[in-house]
Amino acid sequence: MDYDVLLCNGLVIDPANSRNGRFHIGIRGDNIQRVWEADDHMPLPASKMVIDAKELIVTPGLIDLHVHIFTDYTPLGIQTDRIGVQQGVTTVVDAGSAGVETYPIFLEKAVTSSETEVLAWINISRLGLCGGLSELADLSQLAPVETAHLMKNDSRICGIKARMSASVVQENGSKPLYIAKQVARELEVPVMVHIGNAPPALHDVLELLEAGDVVTHAFHGKKGGIFTEEGSLLPEAERALKRGVIFDVGHGTSSFSFATMRRALEFGIKPYTISTDIYRQNIDGPVHSLAMTMNKLLALGVSLDEVVEMSTCNPARILRKEHEIGTLTEGTRADISLLRMKKGPLELTDSEQATLTTSSYLQPELTIKSGKVLKCV
Repeated sequence: MDYDVLLCNGLVIDPANSRNGRFHIGIRGDNIQRVWEADDHMPLPASKMVIDAKELIVTPGLIDLHVHIFTDYTPLGIQTDRIGVQQGVTTVVDAGSAGVETYPIFLEKAVTSSETEVLAWINISRLGLCGGLSELADLSQLAPVETAHLMKNDSRICGIKARMSASVVQENGSKPLYIAKQVARELEVPVMVHIGNAPPALHDVLELLEAGDVVTHAFHGKKGGIFTEEGSLLPEAERALKRGVIFDVGHGTSSFSFATMRRALEFGIKPYTISTDIYRQNIDGPVHSLAMTMNKLLALGVSLDEVVEMSTCNPARILRKEHEIGTLTEGTRADISLLRMKKGPLELTDSEQATLTTSSYLQPELTIKSGKVLKCV
């Protein structure tokens, strides 16, 4: 047999390789062996399993940059595969559920029994979210030295998470972010910053960020966001974008607004990445899944190619794993998502209960994780 799995005739959208067209993909073991243009006049090579993807969109395995999968020990955690491979997502990145002291338990709960690949943003607080949701209110609970040591010895950790909103930092303002940035600079890794209700004010937060740092919840509809009350773009937001600071969707229960996203698009601002901030309390709405979040950007006029890019190679670049995931390059691991474009209508809901009806939407059908074919549910 030439291949273990052969995907035939799928509409391949692979932004990392500028592919958009009908291709065959041959998989052997856990690797992509060959990608070639579909030709009805050429016989197909032998394969143990053949999947006719003629009616499907084939993309690199989807990557969700912001999830919460630390079950039992945090109030948010949801089972990894439920929001991973079962929904067409091959890699998820937990966003600060664990800190240095709780990270070993996180590995046991979220990683060991999962098909989905798990990476992590480590919380600068030593307990992460295990001690509640005001983890940065006590500066003595921050663990910069221990966090740096852990990160030097664990390649699964891709950056540092700091939640910059009033309920989290309380009287500490931007101090926790300043400490997180010191560690990040030392290790040359990005920080992911949650933004929400001030204080600290967004302009103070943005001024601390550098190229490659991620602002998640960038398009929330709360007061004090990236747009002024008069509707203009916050000058610090404009400067941050020019510096290369990354704006991420990070939908969540209360952090994605159709109105804010529309205004951003009018200003020519698009998210660099689409992520969910999915957890136990929002999986049944308004978030549902990464695919559903992608559908919301499609409904607002972002192109399919761009939406795939925002969910594959762009997050891979942030994670510095663009040569491993987020791509259908020959020789890389066979992480692939197969989606169907369904005909609507489908009502979509943002975090402010505003609705938008779309006439077509993506629905995950199959996930291939390290060469293993899994059905989505």
